[in-house]
Amino acid sequence: MSTEPEEIQLYEVKQKIYPRAVQGVFNNWRIALVLFTQIVYYGLPWLTWDGRQAILFDLGARKFFLFGWVFWPQDFVWLAAILIMSALALFLFTAVAGRLWCGYACPQTVYTELFMWVESWIEGDYKKQQKLNGQPWNAEKIVKRGGKHVAWVVLSLWTGFTLVAYFTPATALLQELVTWTLGPWETFWIFFYALATWGFAGFMREQVCKYMCPYARFQSAMFDDDTLIITYDYQRGEPRGFRKKDVDHKAQGLGDCVDCGICVQVCPTGIDIRNGLQYMCIGCAACIDACDQVMEKVGYPKGLVRYSTQNVIDGKYPDQDILKHVFRPRTLFYTVVFSGIIVAFLVTLAMRIPLRVDVIRDRLTLSRESASGGIENIYRLQIINMDSKPHQYTISAKGIDGIKVASGDKIDIPALGTENLNVTLEAPRLSINRPTQPVMFEVRALDDERLVREAKSSFLK
Repeated sequence: MSTEPEEIQLYEVKQKIYPRAVQGVFNNWRIALVLFTQIVYYGLPWLTWDGRQAILFDLGARKFFLFGWVFWPQDFVWLAAILIMSALALFLFTAVAGRLWCGYACPQTVYTELFMWVESWIEGDYKKQQKLNGQPWNAEKIVKRGGKHVAWVVLSLWTGFTLVAYFTPATALLQELVTWTLGPWETFWIFFYALATWGFAGFMREQVCKYMCPYARFQSAMFDDDTLIITYDYQRGEPRGFRKKDVDHKAQGLGDCVDCGICVQVCPTGIDIRNGLQYMCIGCAACIDACDQVMEKVGYPKGLVRYSTQNVIDGKYPDQDILKHVFRPRTLFYTVVFSGIIVAFLVTLAMRIPLRVDVIRDRLTLSRESASGGIENIYRLQIINMDSKPHQYTISAKGIDGIKVASGDKIDIPALGTENLNVTLEAPRLSINRPTQPVMFEVRALDDERLVREAKSSFLK
């Protein structure tokens, strides 16, 4: 009898998954969304708006162009609002219908799908891929594997190029690429993002969803028994087993599940949905399409695997009442908060004034007597024209009777320009009854009544 200690495996050995292709309604939706998201992602950097790139995050100039809007670092509050809305949208959609984001629009899902299309186009279906993987290296394997990775690398590099094109104008970036004059940071990020895409979508695939994505870990906190999830109707399907088509399976004591295993074969993460809800399920619904095809072939009703809720599966209410349970305290709370933030975001965005004024007092000359006997104060105004058009601005002041702008009452500022202006205010001596009095500067565009900003300062006696 051997006395050697038994070897204990602390980590599961990774088994490569070869998902089987499937056709159906949800697969069509997934294809449509993959194509839509990538048309948007790859196409937007080449879209022009008013003679410039429609979407451009120019970090060097600290300007962010979004179609007709131009945002500056001072507009960070809107970015914070977008992030909050994105988080609330994720909570809301997850509470209502599970991992819709993961299954149809997550970049990891989308690029894995794209890479799998390339793989099946070059190497064949899942059976041919398995056969190719098991055979020794020969000319066929070298050509197919090499061609696949060349296509993957090209797609990854173009993906990295597109990402950088959102920060460096796409036309200029392409010219730099053609002439081999790419800057160091552009080169780094193109290759870094390309490497990440190639590694995550080509090799790690489901491992990212299983072990790296935090969303898989906290999704259970957003689910409840009324959340629409991909479920296996165990009451209808069990006990599962093989049966002949012309034999009444119910008389044999069998459920509708024929135990074909196709639902496992089509799963991109390799799980068995019949074992219940699992955090590895990304909600792609491939198992629904596969099971419906099998049910159709054997003559059973579809929906053995379907979108449903745990309460329906447990028999607490029928499928027809699912919509009645969509609006419940959790989803209503998310909806109210989400809607409120959207309304506030749109209202404040519509009321946004693309003009900023900062006032700094002249520290060398606090106050002085003017030639007419009044008191003068000198200020330095920094005026930022955040609009995409040039404007002429007038400067006025109020807060003290008889106060006027003695010099620096007009300025022309180009589109997206910043100018500093020395402004002298003069006030009658008799109107100044305290050592320090508040004054308000008003900067107004002559050609656009919307562009009006006030800036508070003080006047010294």
